[in-house]
Amino acid sequence: MESKLNINVSAVDYDKTSKALTQQLILLEEMVHGKDDFVMTDSEFAFGWHFFVLSVNRTLIQKLESIMGADFQKLKGRGTDKKFLTWLTKNVENKSPRFKVAIKEEMESSKFGIF
Repeated sequence: MESKLNINVSAVDYDKTSKALTQQLILLEEMVHGKDDFVMTDSEFAFGWHFFVLSVNRTLIQKLESIMGADFQKLKGRGTDKKFLTWLTKNVENKSPRFKVAIKEEMESSKFGIF
């Protein structure tokens, strides 16, 4: 089974944000010759926001990292996962209204005070 990065996404407009994320990831798949490297859940609406999970295969992230080379290392964030979130946010933020992304596993561990 392939390793995946699970990303919690919070968005004001689910349709626009999910479409923008999908378009960006499809472009990435085409660029690195990937296929079916991500999946998105349906949203749950609460407090005026839509919450959903985006799962991306780590092989897709690794291919992006190898193509970008030194430019990937210059992205903000500690570690490959955080740098990928920065890259994804930067490429989607102009196409979607307010949204936030976070690594799912980190949010779950910090919720209980475990660091």
